[in-house]
Amino acid sequence: MLFKTPNFLLFAAFLACMLQGCGEAEVEDTRKWYKGNLHTHSYWSDGDEFPEIIMDWYKSHDYHFVALTDHNIFAEGEKWVTINEDSVYQEAFQKYLKLYGEEWVKYTEDEGTLQVQLKTYAEYAPLFEEEERFLMIPAQEISDGYKGKPLHLNVTNLDKIFLPTGGESVAEVLQNNINAVLERRRETGQPMLVHINHPNFRWAITLQDIVKLKGERFFEVYNGHPQVHNMGDGLRMGTERMWDFINIAYIQKGQPLLFGLATDDSHNYHRLGKEFSNSGRGWVMVLADSLNPGALIDALEAGDFYATSGVNLDKVSYRNNSLYVKASEEAGVTYTIEFIGCREGERETEVLATVKESEATFDLTPDLLFVRAKVTSSRKQQNPVEDMVFEMAWTQPVRPS
Repeated sequence: MLFKTPNFLLFAAFLACMLQGCGEAEVEDTRKWYKGNLHTHSYWSDGDEFPEIIMDWYKSHDYHFVALTDHNIFAEGEKWVTINEDSVYQEAFQKYLKLYGEEWVKYTEDEGTLQVQLKTYAEYAPLFEEEERFLMIPAQEISDGYKGKPLHLNVTNLDKIFLPTGGESVAEVLQNNINAVLERRRETGQPMLVHINHPNFRWAITLQDIVKLKGERFFEVYNGHPQVHNMGDGLRMGTERMWDFINIAYIQKGQPLLFGLATDDSHNYHRLGKEFSNSGRGWVMVLADSLNPGALIDALEAGDFYATSGVNLDKVSYRNNSLYVKASEEAGVTYTIEFIGCREGERETEVLATVKESEATFDLTPDLLFVRAKVTSSRKQQNPVEDMVFEMAWTQPVRPS
C-alpha cells in the first residue's frame, strides 16, 4: 500500500517541515506566572499591622508568595507590642480580635495601655499556605549602616537570622553582608536570595558603590515607599538610570547582569496615600516550574521574571536574539513598549525602538551590550508614589549571543 512506503514517509516529513518550519520543535512551556512581594513589614519591626492581617490581604489580592522582611528580626520567640492609642489602631486591634478570637489573641490592658503578643511565623504561616496557591518565604531585612547612611539588604528564604556585619565604607558594608548570605547558602545548600534595597533612600547608596560589588544579582528598581526617590532629583539619578549604568560597568568587568525588582516595602496598613508606604504598589511576576522557594529563586536568578507597578504581561521571551513582549490587553487601555539598550563603545543607554502597541519584538544585533523592555500603560496607578503616575513593567536585560 502506497501510504506505507518509505517514499511517502519522506514526503510526509518534508510536508510537515514546510508547514511547521524545519527548526527545532517547539517544546511546550508548562511553567506558570507567580505574583509575589519580596519586601514588606509588620509589627515585628516597624510595620503597623499584625502578620496575619497582612498575609490575608496579599492572599486575597491574588498574590502567590510573600516574604515578610522585618528589620534584623525573624518572627520567632516571644514579642509583645504596645498598640498606639490612636483610635485607628485601637479599632484595628478590635477587628483583629474579632476575626481571630480570644483563644488566638493574647493581650493585656493596664491603665489604658494595650499590649499584644505577636504570633510567630511557625504559628501563622500554616493559616495561609496552600500548595500552588500561596507561599510564605522566611525572610529578613538586614539593616546595617555606615556613618549614618542606612544600608539595607533583603534575604529571601533564610534558615537563620543574619546579624549586620558592618564595614569601613558603604561598599564594604554591602559586600560583607552579601558575602555572609552567599557563604551561608554554600554551607547549607539552601537556595537563598540577597538583594539591595532602595539605594536612594536618604541617598545612601551610589552608583559607584554598587559597581564595586561582586556576587550581587538583584536590586530594587522600583520601591513603593514614599521616601526612596525612585526618580532621583535634579542632582542625583533615579534607580532605572542607575540600573543601566551598573550593567554597563558589570559587562565591562565580566560580571553577570544585575536584575531589577519591584517591591511594596509596605509599613502602613491603616492610612492610604502618597505619603504612606502601602501595599499593592510593586511586585514581581516570576515564571517558574512550581510554587516553592527553590523554583522561584532559580527562575529569578535566570532572569525569568519581570517587575511591575501594575502592568501585566502575557508573555516575555528571548530566543535566537529576539526579545518578545506582550502585555495583557484590557479594554480602553493602551500601551507603549520601549526597548532600551546600550551599544558597544557607548557609555549610556538609549531608547532603541518605541512601539505603541500591546506587543512587540526587538532583534538584538552583535553590537549591543544588552537590551531590556519597559512597558508603560495609559492607566494610572491607583495609589502612586512620587510622580510615577502610570502603571509600568520592566523586563530583565538580555545580551546577544
